[in-house]
Amino acid sequence: MTTTAPRLGTALARLLILAAALLGTLLAGAAPASAHAALTGSDPKDGAVVAAAPKEVNLTFSEQVAMSADSIRVLDPAGRRADTGEILNLCSGSIVRYGVALRAGLPDGTYTVAWQTVSADSHPISGAFTFSIGAPSTTSVALPDRAAGGGLVGTLYGIARYVSYAGFAVLVGGGAFVLACWPRGASVRPVQQTVVRGWLTLTGATLVMLLLRNPYTGSGELSDAFDLAGLKSVLETKTGAALTSRLLLLGAAALFVAVLFGAYARRTDPKEKKDLAFGLGLGGTVVAAGIAGTWALAEHASTGIQPGIAMPVDILHLLAVAAWLGGLTVLLVSLYKAPSVDRSAIERFSKVAFGSVAVLAATGLYQSWRQVGSWSALTGTRYGQLLLVKIGLMCVLIGIAWISRRWTQRLADPKPAEETEETAQAAQAEETAQVEETDRTEAEEAEEADEAEEADESTGATPPAETTESAATASTADPERAAQLARQRAAVATARRKRERDADPERAGLRRSVLTEAAVAVVLLAVTTVLTSTEPGRTEEEAGRGGTAASGPAAVPDRPVDIRLPFDTGGVDGKGIVRLSLDPGRTGANALHLFVERPNGKPLDVPEIKVALTLEAKDVGPLPVAPDRIQTGHWSASGVQIPMPGEWRIQVTVRTSEIDQTTIEKNVKIG
Repeated sequence: MTTTAPRLGTALARLLILAAALLGTLLAGAAPASAHAALTGSDPKDGAVVAAAPKEVNLTFSEQVAMSADSIRVLDPAGRRADTGEILNLCSGSIVRYGVALRAGLPDGTYTVAWQTVSADSHPISGAFTFSIGAPSTTSVALPDRAAGGGLVGTLYGIARYVSYAGFAVLVGGGAFVLACWPRGASVRPVQQTVVRGWLTLTGATLVMLLLRNPYTGSGELSDAFDLAGLKSVLETKTGAALTSRLLLLGAAALFVAVLFGAYARRTDPKEKKDLAFGLGLGGTVVAAGIAGTWALAEHASTGIQPGIAMPVDILHLLAVAAWLGGLTVLLVSLYKAPSVDRSAIERFSKVAFGSVAVLAATGLYQSWRQVGSWSALTGTRYGQLLLVKIGLMCVLIGIAWISRRWTQRLADPKPAEETEETAQAAQAEETAQVEETDRTEAEEAEEADEAEEADESTGATPPAETTESAATASTADPERAAQLARQRAAVATARRKRERDADPERAGLRRSVLTEAAVAVVLLAVTTVLTSTEPGRTEEEAGRGGTAASGPAAVPDRPVDIRLPFDTGGVDGKGIVRLSLDPGRTGANALHLFVERPNGKPLDVPEIKVALTLEAKDVGPLPVAPDRIQTGHWSASGVQIPMPGEWRIQVTVRTSEIDQTTIEKNVKIG
């Protein structure tokens, strides 16, 4: 039974519709600003009420961020700037902390802190929170309802990212397919068009990303895409440099494509062709690795743990993806549009695809460990869930590739001699019949013209002008008939080859399996694009732990921990505030100072005050501390030992009379 492959137009239309639908769904479901750095703490914290205006507001992040002069803004209840506009770099060691100084003499009320920055892996992040001085008040400042990187600009930028990955895969994978698997394909028009379109797609997407970068990380307004000052600032960033480098490398890639489909395709001498293929392979690999490096150097591989290993692994991962999916695309186009594809070329690509899958498995395993880090993050974070979807699609893709490999093996097996001979004889008979039919038709036309001429001579009549012209044409049309006959024979031969190709069950099966493989690859690429713009599970879990610890201020090396603890013992002079300072607020010896104040801020003399520190996560404590009274309202203890870092619970017991006392507590993170 003859197996017929699906028609190209319908199949490609379905593939494009599926790609658009899946891409739209994934981009619509993606968080608009799911970046890789996260805010882990602030001082003052969100919703805090402080007795006096702080000198500064500072923010702590999980990873390094790029700050500008307007990255942190503090607005008073009327919406006026309450900060000096000077960004303070408070980073120390692995602690990433930035702040902004506040103006002196700020009145009581609720203040809004709005911040926006770009994480080290190129994704914009933003947020806002409030704190109050003295007591909360009404405020005219509305918190932003749209995160950085969202809206129309964010959607367009995400689509450009997806298209750039696809263009890279087709450009690199298509060139590799021609050089490594099918050298004759360099002169096949559909193959040339596919690879050139891959180059055009990647170049266009890169230019779009470069223009959209300023509004994507800033205002979010599409009109700012053509702001020359904004474009200049983008070019000075790491991402801008990466996109510019990509454009320069695409210039070298254009030269590679020109030589591949020009001088290489026209070479006939085997030795010269082999030498040129070696040069193209070496140069093409360098250019492809350079283009892949523009992603690795600017995005998630360049930050986090082990960047020195992660970046080359990421480059290798991208090249393997391109060799597999890009080669698959060119093979699909060749199976549908090229007159024929060498079976040896399909066999060689099968081996290349197998090696690419092996590389993808190894590099993907490392990247998964690096970005997820734990089983809980694999199932409990959005990044981990997307990663599970990607792994599932990879398994499906490998299964379909195995089916394609089976079709390839069957395609490579020679057909029985009798079947081949019968097919050839039938095709020859059909071609001969069509040619004979053409000859008979032309002979009849010539004979009719001769008879008309003889009749005219016997009657002595003058033939009509049309008849004379027809006879003259018939008598001198031998060269035209020969050319027409040659064209007809060529058309018959082409039709015969097409029928043979379409009627070949092995080739039809391979075309269907490769088409299905390409459709799954389109979805897989969309998932990968969303995955690269999603906060990794490891970072999300760390940020969550940081958010829990942020119930008290996070300690910074060489800076004291300062907390305020209101108390009420219920007796006379039973209300007040304990201000506790732990200096330097890290493991080892610390100096402890306690200031007991009345609600009006004046010192309050109390009979006794005690402190205890507990690290519940490690079952350490409570460690008692007995401070000494220095003066009215001031107690102190030196050499307070913090044995290990973690979230410590500080308990303060205040006694205001013989029978009135209370215990107050707060958690602080000590590094």
